Amino acid sequence: MSIEFIFRLVGMIVFAVLGAYLGAFFSKFSDQPKELYIIVIGLVGAMAGIILTPFITTRPARMIRALIGRVSAQTLVAGLFGLMAGLIVAALLAFPLSMLPDPFRGIVPIVVVLLCSYFGVLVFIMRQNDIFALFRLNLPGKTPPADDSSGHSDKSRTILLDTSVIIDGRISDIARTGFLVGTLLIPRFVLNELQYIADSPDGLRRQRGRRGMEVLSQLQKDTTVPLRISDIDVEGVKEVDDKLVILARQLRCPILTNDYNLNRIADLQGVAVLNVNELANAVKSVLLPGELLNVNIIQEGKELGQGVGYLDDGTMVVIEDGREFINRQVDVTVTKVLQTAAGRMIFARMEGKDEISD
Repeated sequence: MSIEFIFRLVGMIVFAVLGAYLGAFFSKFSDQPKELYIIVIGLVGAMAGIILTPFITTRPARMIRALIGRVSAQTLVAGLFGLMAGLIVAALLAFPLSMLPDPFRGIVPIVVVLLCSYFGVLVFIMRQNDIFALFRLNLPGKTPPADDSSGHSDKSRTILLDTSVIIDGRISDIARTGFLVGTLLIPRFVLNELQYIADSPDGLRRQRGRRGMEVLSQLQKDTTVPLRISDIDVEGVKEVDDKLVILARQLRCPILTNDYNLNRIADLQGVAVLNVNELANAVKSVLLPGELLNVNIIQEGKELGQGVGYLDDGTMVVIEDGREFINRQVDVTVTKVLQTAAGRMIFARMEGKDEISD
């Protein structure tokens, strides 16, 4: 039996009683029997109670709960302090305002209380970061000052993991290097999505999901970076990406992902993102025109006579006049480096072509 059903029953009884009282009242103005009014209007009240009770009880409470769940703890505390400050100011102004002549002495203090409360909450929420920085409060996920020599900021930092970065697998190697500092947090809804992918009837999706499970197993065994799975959830939201963004705002922590769309959504909402793809591009070696490379040409290029090879980090190298050297390890000279949306592409020409031909 759900709580909403119980409220419907209670509402039905309350509205039925009110309807019966109204029926008894309206029967005084008619020649019809009093019992007829009581029964008819009481039944109408009971039906109205069954239909309307959830809209004035459980559903507004559910909406308020979901709204509070989306607000960070720091914002709630700031709003509470702002309300208290506004009420204190209104109390100080209440006595002189009560000396005003009628009818202002009864209206103006109420208006001042409402205005002071509103502006108190508004100001404290707008300047919450400055206020908490002033008092040096360490809230969950809040980064302490940079001069904290104890290293507590690094150890207490939480990093949310997205499903895509788990399936990608590189997170295990990155964590092993020690560049990630903090606790890796995997919400239960991310784990559920990963399990759903692992149980998919599509063979490719199923393979990716199982690889993600193996990566999680490796992260749990590796003690370099702590891994924690939490049942924390965001009510009123269905999409996993939206839940991650809201949760990151509440905990004031970054999201580790390689999903481009999630990256954009998080950036628009002011959430910090650690993108594995951006990290991979940042650590690629810098090559300048004129440098020498040793490349294994493995296939033909799009243009006539071109050969294509790849560096160890996956960067494509297009070699001019390299078609005849397919499946051979050759030295090439970099002529141009092109950065595209898909990644970096290097153009090169053969070095010592005559000697290779011989």
